[in-house]
Amino acid sequence: MHIKDELYGEYEIDGVLEQLIMSKPVQRLKGIHQGGAGYLVNGSWNVTRYEHSIGVMLLIRKLGGSIEEQIAGLLHDVSHTAFSHVVDFALGHHDENYHEEIYSSIVLNSEIPDILRANGYSWDDVLGDDSKWTLLERPAPELCADRVDYTLRDMYRYNYLTHAEVLQFLEEDLLAVNGRMVLRNVQAAKWFVRAYNMEVLDFFMHPLNVYAYDKLAKALREAINLGLIVLPDLMLRDEEVWGMLQATDHPVISQLVRELHTGVQVEENMDQYDIYMKYKERLVDPPVLVGDHIVAASDLTEEVGRMKVRAREKFARGVYVRIMSDK
Repeated sequence: MHIKDELYGEYEIDGVLEQLIMSKPVQRLKGIHQGGAGYLVNGSWNVTRYEHSIGVMLLIRKLGGSIEEQIAGLLHDVSHTAFSHVVDFALGHHDENYHEEIYSSIVLNSEIPDILRANGYSWDDVLGDDSKWTLLERPAPELCADRVDYTLRDMYRYNYLTHAEVLQFLEEDLLAVNGRMVLRNVQAAKWFVRAYNMEVLDFFMHPLNVYAYDKLAKALREAINLGLIVLPDLMLRDEEVWGMLQATDHPVISQLVRELHTGVQVEENMDQYDIYMKYKERLVDPPVLVGDHIVAASDLTEEVGRMKVRAREKFARGVYVRIMSDK
């Protein structure tokens, strides 16, 4: 299998990884938007969980991760529901972790364990505990393949970053030391913190994104409460669940669905607002290689510390959105 990725280039993939990519759970991710509801109000917000999952696998490979860790990276998002984190808001999961709670169940009830077993791997050894895969996952505010890929992918696709900037970061600034992602210098750390803050503050918390999350989460919550959608339905693709919402004649759901379109105009306004939303705090403080030591960027430059403070303040404040026009 030949893969051409817009960030990491071209790779030949075979064996267990190819089989897993072609499996139903991974192919389903082509129909799950990374940005949740955003594509309904801005058609260019179109990165999928499939692209991100392939990217995480390739980034781990690029940094020398084992086949097992590449498998874990490829499969880390297979339990994401339709509309990704919108479902967390619909179900009241404030830690935005519903997909993690159902992960084992989704994997075990798929062909993934059989594919792994046929290739000499145990699903539990590879997927049972992702804390051992230190390139794939690290607790915030460190770097990991998941955090780095979604930041670079979204910010490049949505024209916040140039391809040259992303390529320099990947080829010159990012490296693995004892299975841990680190940066070569503090300049790279400051660049990535700025990029990450654009992702989590300017994009995730963009007023139009907040509007879309709010409307769709309310529609899903109402449909679930009424039994029009049941939890297993959430493992369908975005467009399938969207079609279920569109098909209902329930007046509240129908009105919310009509309000999700690309002509919406909103602004951030703390004084006159129609929607208020808070997100899980997301911060980053990249480790930097200094000689033989690894040091948090905030210990090397006050600028990173200031950026963390500004981000923490915005997460604590939340987003106030005024609807200018939803017609």
